[in-house]
Amino acid sequence: MDKINLVVIGAGPGGYAAAFLAADLGMNVTLIDAEKNPGGVCLYRGCIPSKALLHIAKLINEAKEAKEWGIEFGDPKIDLDKLRNFKNKVVNKLTGGLGVLSKQRKINFVQGRATFTSSSALKVDKTDGTKEEITFDKAIIATGSVIATIPSLAVDSPRLLNSTSALDLPAIPKSLLVIGGGYIGLELGSVYAALGTKVSVVEVLDGLLPGADRDMVMFLHKRLQTSFDKIMLQSKVVEIKTAEDGLTVKIQAKDGSVSEQTYGYVLMSIGRKPETRGLGLENTKVKVNERGWIIVDETLKTNDSNIFAIGDIVGEPMLAHKASHEGRVAVETIAGHKVAFDPKAIPAVVFTDPEIAWAGITESQAKLKGIKFEVAKFPWAASGRATTLDRSDGVTKIIVDPETERILGVGICGPGAGELIAEGTLAIEMGANMTDLKLTIHPHPTLSETVMEAAEVFFGQATHLYRPKKSPSN
Repeated sequence: MDKINLVVIGAGPGGYAAAFLAADLGMNVTLIDAEKNPGGVCLYRGCIPSKALLHIAKLINEAKEAKEWGIEFGDPKIDLDKLRNFKNKVVNKLTGGLGVLSKQRKINFVQGRATFTSSSALKVDKTDGTKEEITFDKAIIATGSVIATIPSLAVDSPRLLNSTSALDLPAIPKSLLVIGGGYIGLELGSVYAALGTKVSVVEVLDGLLPGADRDMVMFLHKRLQTSFDKIMLQSKVVEIKTAEDGLTVKIQAKDGSVSEQTYGYVLMSIGRKPETRGLGLENTKVKVNERGWIIVDETLKTNDSNIFAIGDIVGEPMLAHKASHEGRVAVETIAGHKVAFDPKAIPAVVFTDPEIAWAGITESQAKLKGIKFEVAKFPWAASGRATTLDRSDGVTKIIVDPETERILGVGICGPGAGELIAEGTLAIEMGANMTDLKLTIHPHPTLSETVMEAAEVFFGQATHLYRPKKSPSN
C-alpha cells in the first residue's frame, strides 16, 4: 500500500500535533502555515506569551504582598524592552523547537496560505511570492480562529488594542479600559495592572467570566476589585473617539445613563470567531453551519470524505488542548484506526489570580439541563497549604451524581488551579466515584489535598472541616 499523502493546513497546536503524529505513523506530510515555524496563535500571539507575562505579574504582586509577611522589596523598576525580549525569547524558543521537530520528522513545511482548488488539490501562495500546487489523498483544516471585533467601535488609533497588540506591550499606560470580561481580557488586564496601569473593565453581562460558576468567580471578582480601578457590569461601550492623550469612551450603564471618560489605551477583547474565507471551500464538498463553523462528525471528517477539520474552526470550546486531541483523532481515522472524539471532559483554565479551572459539567449547566446533582465543596480557608501561602481565597468543588456517586464535574478556584484540574479531568474520564477520590492518598501539605477533602465533605467525613452529611429528607 502506498503511503498516504496528507496535507495539514494550519500549524497551531491542532495542526502540528496532527502533522507530527501522521509522520510518526509513516504518512507523507505537508504542513502549511504563514509563519516561519509551527506554533499558531497559541504560541505566537496567545497562550504562551500571555502566560510568560502573567508569570511576571505574579512575581510583582507577590513581592508587594510580602510586606504583610515582614519582607519589603520596594517599588519594581520595569525595563519594558527587557520584558518584551523575555516574552519574545520564550516564543522563539518554543516555535524554533517545533521547527526542529518538524524537520526531524521529515515533514514538508510550506510557508504560505492555502486555497482548495478541488477535493484533492490546493494551491499555496507562498510568503516568498511564489505559488505551489499540491495534490493530496487527505487534508486536515486546522486554521483556527480570528479576533472578533465590534466594527462600530473601530477607530484608527494605535491606542486601540486587541489581544495580539496588547501582548506586544506598546507602553505601560496610565489607564486602560478592557472591553469584555472574559478570560483573555481579564488575563491581559491583570498583566497591565501589575505593571502599574489603572485598569477598568466593562462587561455587558451581569458577571465576569460567563460560563464559570458564580461561587468560583466571586473570589476572582473580589480580588480584582482591589487591583482594578473599576469593574462595570451590565454596561456597554457605545462610542470610542480619539483624543489628544488617549481614547474617549462613552459607556452606557444598566440604567441607561451614559458616562464619558478618556483612557490612555483601550483593549477590545470580546472573543474569537471562525474564519473560512479564502480557503476555497466552495471548490470542495465541505459544509459550514450558520455560525461559520465547519461541520464535522465524531471522527472530525467533513462532508467531503477527503477532508477533515479540527480546532477552533469546528466549534467551541476554542482551546488549544482540544484541537491537539482532535488532530490525533483525525490522523488515526485517516490511518484506518477505529476512533472517535468523544471526551467526557475538556478542562478550561483562566490564568488570572486566583486561577479558575473546571472540567466536566458545571453547576450552572447541570441546573440548566435538569440533571440531578449534589455539590461537595472544600474551602481553601481550611487548607493548611493554602494558609502557608496566605491564600485562603479559593475553593475546590465537585459535582456528583447523587445515585451513583460518580463525578460529573470539578471546579477549582485558587493559585495553581490550572495544574490541579487535571486530576478532576482524569477522574471524570475514568468514571471515578467519590469513594475513589476519598481513598486516594494525597501528599501533605499540598493544594491537591483539597480534591480529596472535597470528596470527604460529600460523605460528611472531612478531617479539616466539620460538615456532617445531611440525611435525605423524606
